[in-house]
Amino acid sequence: MKSLPSHSVLPFLVVFHAFLFFSMISSAHTHYDFFRCLLENSDNPTSISKLVYTPQNPSYSSVLEYTLQDLRFNTSSTPKPLVIITPTEVSHIQAVVLCSRKLGLQLRIRSGGHDYEGLSYVSALPFMIFDMINMTNIDVDEENNSAWVQAGATLGSFYHKLVKTSPRLAFPTGVCASVGIGGHLSGGGYGTLVRKYGVGADHIIDAHLVDVNGRLLDRASMGEDVFWAIRGGGGNTYGVVVAWKVDMVSVPPKVTVFKIQRSLEQNATKLVYKWQTVANQLPEDLYILGVMGKTNSSQVGSTSVNITFFGNFLGSLENLLPLMQERFPEMGLVSEDCSEMTWAESNLFFTDFPPNSSLDLLLTRTLLKGRTKTKSDFVKEPIPEAALENLWQRFYEVESGFLYLAPFGGRMNQVPESSIPYSHRAGILYQMGYFTHWDEDNDDVAQRHINWIRSLYRYMTPYVSKNPRSAYINYRDLDIGVNDRTGNTSYAKASIWGKKYFGDNFDRLVKVKTAIDPSNFLRNEQSIPILL
Repeated sequence: MKSLPSHSVLPFLVVFHAFLFFSMISSAHTHYDFFRCLLENSDNPTSISKLVYTPQNPSYSSVLEYTLQDLRFNTSSTPKPLVIITPTEVSHIQAVVLCSRKLGLQLRIRSGGHDYEGLSYVSALPFMIFDMINMTNIDVDEENNSAWVQAGATLGSFYHKLVKTSPRLAFPTGVCASVGIGGHLSGGGYGTLVRKYGVGADHIIDAHLVDVNGRLLDRASMGEDVFWAIRGGGGNTYGVVVAWKVDMVSVPPKVTVFKIQRSLEQNATKLVYKWQTVANQLPEDLYILGVMGKTNSSQVGSTSVNITFFGNFLGSLENLLPLMQERFPEMGLVSEDCSEMTWAESNLFFTDFPPNSSLDLLLTRTLLKGRTKTKSDFVKEPIPEAALENLWQRFYEVESGFLYLAPFGGRMNQVPESSIPYSHRAGILYQMGYFTHWDEDNDDVAQRHINWIRSLYRYMTPYVSKNPRSAYINYRDLDIGVNDRTGNTSYAKASIWGKKYFGDNFDRLVKVKTAIDPSNFLRNEQSIPILL
């Protein structure tokens, strides 16, 4: 129960015990009915039968755990799926959607397994997992500057494909290579190009979606309302996205990256305060990420709390240095701090791999397995120096806790909040991500880290966005709002977190959801509700 807010524990226990009872009494019958339904609805029964895993299958556990990234949702008490399906073609997806709906089984959709609350592979009700791990095709059309990318492909595999096609091609999504593009784009998706090109979902130009009736839809047949909703309105709620068509963006053959660490003794507080006023005002070609936390610094020479800045400049070193000297001299950037590399390689650098790391690391699906808890905020006014001074001391309270400070501005100021469901645009200085992780499979250790991040989140309340206090759907957080573990959340309850994630776009999302899935078949603890 360590992953749940305290107010959610009792209802979860009731539902979970019901789940166990159901599993023991009727799982065998459910498996039989499901297989029979698949055979009746599949164009190729032989092929699909090899892609279905039940707990009796010797490969079941390895398939379940392979892309399950957060190990706090991989315990003996964690509810397990009755069935896992790993489709290889659209007809498989259509058959499974029809059969799971017919049998009343929850359907959870997993592309990369990075859901921070495990909702892509855990449910309190009898459920099955749609694991998109075999749907990984990437078709790049260099002539038209576009690509079709299937939902199970990872960001890293997409970047690897782009750099092999042309070092001038890129896509404005995140730096974590093992994240699945299906889920990432369904929540917006941002990375080091966010100031230059916006979020990844801004660049979706078409999509293939299987709806709850098993129909395969594209942009024209799904209509502009649904197409608007799936670009940042959250996953596993409007249908099963099979593939995205995106337009790519241009970058130089080489970009310049840098990494600088500064301790409290090296004026880290003043440096962070200045960064808040500078980072979102710099030219769009320059992105400087800040990471506050307790690290072992080779530059500082000891374990202490530090600020680490990772920079990515779409240009040469000779152009970066005078720019930094003019706009941010306090950082003290010198050529020895910098390296030139392809943009694809820079994503490995931002996840703290050393320069000259093999590009093949981008193809690894399990880079960041661990036990984590995450939260998010958006900052509109610089946090005062006094508040920053008090903030540093909190990092000594746990073994591993970080704050990620991702600058906005640039293109993010130019795109209207209503253009897609991702609404966090003009007026935001930076997005803040809270992270803590631990190695021990121990409830007390887990609770201590979770309590720490909740305390830090409360401390930050006066300094972040208000009315509502905004949050990022891809950093899903079941602490915000009251959540129904069955997924049948009312509009009133859902609006608590829905307004935080989507702002004024939430009401339009509810209308779209009601139209395309009126029975609320596709749902989770924080999916868009329907209007009754």
